[in-house]
This record gives sequence, structure tokens and C-alpha cells, in this order.
Amino acid sequence: MSLATLIAAIPLAIWIYLFFARGNFWQVQEDNTDPAPLDLWPPIVAIVPARNEAETIARSVISLVKQDYPGEFSVIVVDDHSDDGTAALALQAAKEASAAGRVSVHSAAELPPGWSGKVWAMNEGVRTADKAPGFFWFTDADIVHAPNTLRRLAVRAAADSLDLVSLMVLLQAGTFPERLLIPPFLYFFLMLYPPRWIADPESRTAGAAGGCILLRRAALERIGGLAAIRNEVIDDCALARAVKRSAGKIWMGLTRASVSLRSYGSFSEIRDLIARTAFTQLRYSFFLLLAALLGLMVTYVLPLFSFFTGEDPAWFLAATAICLMAVSFGVTVRFYNLRFLWALTLPVAAIFYACATCLSAARYWLGRGAQWKGRSQAPGKVQS
Repeated sequence: MSLATLIAAIPLAIWIYLFFARGNFWQVQEDNTDPAPLDLWPPIVAIVPARNEAETIARSVISLVKQDYPGEFSVIVVDDHSDDGTAALALQAAKEASAAGRVSVHSAAELPPGWSGKVWAMNEGVRTADKAPGFFWFTDADIVHAPNTLRRLAVRAAADSLDLVSLMVLLQAGTFPERLLIPPFLYFFLMLYPPRWIADPESRTAGAAGGCILLRRAALERIGGLAAIRNEVIDDCALARAVKRSAGKIWMGLTRASVSLRSYGSFSEIRDLIARTAFTQLRYSFFLLLAALLGLMVTYVLPLFSFFTGEDPAWFLAATAICLMAVSFGVTVRFYNLRFLWALTLPVAAIFYACATCLSAARYWLGRGAQWKGRSQAPGKVQS
């Protein structure tokens, strides 16, 4: 076997594994839970951490109070030291929707040492809840939910006796940067956390989408409350991991019906989105950073190099790897209603993600890791 053939065979082997043995992560399917009636609808409290969300909080609150949930349901917006009128806009939206009695706004206490900002806000919401609900629904302040979202979450939890149910909402993909880089964001996430493995009690894989998590109160108490994940930056997956380790059952799906309002009009905005947690995902390890960069280049870029420079049979092996890459990513592309030609851009996105990951590491080493809304939340560098 020639060196060129051996080089081409490496990414092909990787893609055969990803395509056939990685939990079919690329077979993106929208949740089709039937919101059938339950004998008993559990009381639920929605908790919305909000920090400077004036542009979206009103639409988010309105979508929550318009949920067609038959059981007892209320909303707590946790104002995390906003300076743009987020709290007032949330109350005004509830009043205009004739739901002021079901929406309350709580001003979060000062962020204590050792807590990441969002987890502290979530904890403040849990602590503020007047009654002990059956579930907490954690949702972001920039998401508009379909009216039957909560019904579907509750039915899914009841039908499968789940402790944590999560839905990944539809991200914006309207601008050119979004079309190039947001579908890969979903694709890479599902590759790391295949939904089939998440739902499998025998698998150690645990993941969730932080924008929409329904969590059983008993499961939260079992893990010791949100203090168990108080310093986590990737709080959604950390929460799922803690629940699963405590013998809880978890599930994650996808939906087009609930939509994120946050748009990314420039490459720098998406770069910062990736850089916020990329090095955290690598556990702040220099060696894992090198391994990740090498893996991205070998998996996504090397097949193109071998295809254009290799001879028989290297170019054929590379072409097969490229086909597997395009077909698998093409399902995600179609999920976003984009033309299949966008599936050929995955190597470009991989290079962009590699650069953003390097930036994530550099910011961490400079003491500015995991930046979000003026906070640096990397371990040991949590600031108020």
C-alpha cells in the first residue's frame, strides 16, 4: 500500500465509523410526540434566566403564557442584573397578554464565587418558586415556543417516565454566515451527543439543549440541586450528565416549532458563540486542543487533499469519504431547508470551527474564558 493510499484510507475509516456506528447521529428527525391528554397534568414552573434580553424577552414571555397546557403553570423571569429594562418589558408583555398573575420577575442576588452566571440565575428561579412543582421548565429568554410545546414535553416525560426532557430549538439560518456555520453547529453537537445514546440507559453519553429543558423536581433534588453543577459553563450537558449518573432517564429531541430569535449577522458573532464553550468542551487541556485540531483537519480537510492530489486508489478512497461526509451532513442541511449544495461546505466550516477553538483557548489563557454578556465564566475566573 502506497503512502498516498494509506493517508486517504484514514479519513475514510473515520467516516465509515461516523456514518454507520456513531448512533446514527446524522439522521436528524424532528420530534413527533403526540400531545395526547394525560390523566393528571403535573404542575410546572417555567424559569427564564434573562440578562440584557430587551430585544427578545417580550416575545419569549408571550409564547410562554400562550402555552395550551391544561395543568397548573406559571412563569418566573430571573432578571440577572440587566441594565436594558428587561424586567419591565417582561412584566409589560405579561400584562398585555392578560397573564400578569402567572408571570413574576425576580431580581437575582449578586453572583457568588464559584457559580457560573446562568446556573446561578436558574438556581434563583428554583429557590423563588412558591409551590413545589412536579417539573421545572428551563428555557432561554430569546426563544419563542409553539403553543403545544409544554404539552408535548409533559406527555413525553409521562409516557417514558423521564426525568429530563430536552428539545433543541431551531436556530436562525437566514444570513450567509448562519447558513454556512449554523447547520454545522447542530451537526457537530449531535456528533458529540447522539440522541440515541443519550436516551440509552446503558450509554454514558448525556446531553441536553439548554434552551428547552423540562426537569423533574425529584430528579433535581436527587442530584443535590443546581449546586451540583454550579461552576459549569456547558450547564445543559452537565445537568443531563448529573441526572443520568443518578440513575435518571433522559431524552433529547429536535423541533422546528420552537425558534431561537437570536440572529448572527456576522462571522465574528458566530466565532464568539463557538469560542465561548469550545475550550471548555476540551476540559481546558492543551493536548486535547491539539488532538481536536488534528482530528478536524484529518476528518474534514484531508479527504479533499487526497482527492485532488492522490492517484489510484487514493482518490477513490477520498471520494468515498467525501460522499459519506456530504450525505450525512446533507440531512442537517435539509433540516434547515437549504439546498443540498451547502453540504459540500462542511470542510470550510470545520476550518472556521478550528480557528474559533484556538481563539477559545487563547481567551482562557488570557483570563477571559467563556465570555457571555460581560462575564468571564471559566473555572477559577468566574467574575461578577
